[in-house]
Amino acid sequence: MPPSRLQRVAVLVLDGAKPLDVGIPAQVFTTRASMPYEVRVCGAAPGLVTGGDGLSYHVAHGLDALAWADIAFVPGYRFPDRDDPPRAVVDALIAAHDRGARLAAISTGAFALAATGLLDGKRATTHWHYTRALAARHPLVRVDENVLFVDEGDVLTSAGAASGIDLCLHILRRELGVAASHHAARRLVAAPYRSGGQAQYVPRSVPEPLGERFAATREWALHRLGEPLTLGVLARHAAVSPRTFSRRFVEDTGYTPMQWVMRARIDLARELLERSQRSVEQIAADVGLGTGANLRLHFQHILGTTPSEYRRTFTQGE
Repeated sequence: MPPSRLQRVAVLVLDGAKPLDVGIPAQVFTTRASMPYEVRVCGAAPGLVTGGDGLSYHVAHGLDALAWADIAFVPGYRFPDRDDPPRAVVDALIAAHDRGARLAAISTGAFALAATGLLDGKRATTHWHYTRALAARHPLVRVDENVLFVDEGDVLTSAGAASGIDLCLHILRRELGVAASHHAARRLVAAPYRSGGQAQYVPRSVPEPLGERFAATREWALHRLGEPLTLGVLARHAAVSPRTFSRRFVEDTGYTPMQWVMRARIDLARELLERSQRSVEQIAADVGLGTGANLRLHFQHILGTTPSEYRRTFTQGE
C-alpha cells in the first residue's frame, strides 16, 4: 500500500564515501510532488566528512537522522574490508533497525550492514570486486556475487553504483507502484527496471554490436507486448538463432526470453491497473495475455496477489 505520509530517508555518509553511491538515493528520493519522501544526509557527526575520489561532504545531520528515518541508505566507502565503521555508527544502525527502519546498502555499504550482524544467515551482495572479501570477513553472510541487488525485506544490498539505481527503483515499485518507478527512471534517464537476479556483468567477452542488438530487441519487444512474442520472433529480430538468443538472453538478464516477456507483460498490466479504469479483461488483451483468467493466473504466480486486489491497494485513499 502506498505510504500515507512522507517517508523519511537517511543517507549515511561514512569516511571515504563514494560520490555516485551518495548521490543516487539522495536524488532518487528527493522531495517533489510526485515523490512522498524527505531526505536527510548524515554522518557520524554533523560537519565535514572526507569522501572518496577527491570529494568531501558537509552534512547537516549526525546519527540522530538514523533514529528519525524509515529507511537508511549506506553508500559504498573506501577500504571497507579493512576496518568496521565506528562502534557508534554500528549501534545506531542496529537501533534504527530494531525500531522498524529498513537498511539498504549500495555497493560496499554492505560491509557496514554486515558489521551489525543483521545480515547473518541472509543473502547479500556487494560490488563484484569485494564479494570474496565480504564472505571472508563475514562468513555468516550468504554472499551472492552474481546479482544486482538482494531484498531481504528489512535489509537490502546492491552491487556497484549503477545497481544502486536499480535498488532504489525496486523500492519505489514496491511502495508506490510501477508507474511511479517508471516516472523516476525516465527522470534519471535510466533503464525502467532490471531484476535483482540479473548478473552483475556478462561472464564472457561479447562483441559489442551483438550486445547492442539484444538491447534493441528488448526495447522493440517492450513496445509490442500486445502482439505474439515467441522465441522465434525475438531471435529473428536480433538476427541470431533461437538457441544463441536464448543462451545470451539468460546471461544478460537472468531470465529466459519467455520469462522476461511474461514479467514485462505483468509490469504493463500493473501500470494499467494503477493508472486506468480499464477492466481486467481489457487489460489482459492490451498486454498480450488474452483473457482475464490468464492474467489472473500469471499475476498470482509472479506477484502473489490478484489484479483486483492490486488495484485496490493503489487506489485506497484517492
